[in-house]
Amino acid sequence: MAAATASVRREGDALAFAGAVVAAHVPALWSQAQAGRAGVARLDLTDVSALDSAGLALLAELAGDGALAVDGTPPGLAELCRAYRLTPTLAFVSA
Repeated sequence: MAAATASVRREGDALAFAGAVVAAHVPALWSQAQAGRAGVARLDLTDVSALDSAGLALLAELAGDGALAVDGTPPGLAELCRAYRLTPTLAFVSA
């Protein structure tokens, strides 16, 4: 069964993600995010229903090593952050 669709849109100072932020949707989400990326201060993940490592990589790249606030905790985020040594703001934790 295919993962639910995903989207990203600009809402004020945030890029608001919705749906399954997973590998199958990352290329389209990347393109959508680039269009509204200028001046973003937050990533809104409150409507994200699923997240995998490819989705986390996308979000971490957009977060700019913790430069953006992250709102919401989608399923799997905490576990993936621990596994890849990322902070809640998606910055890399050095040893």
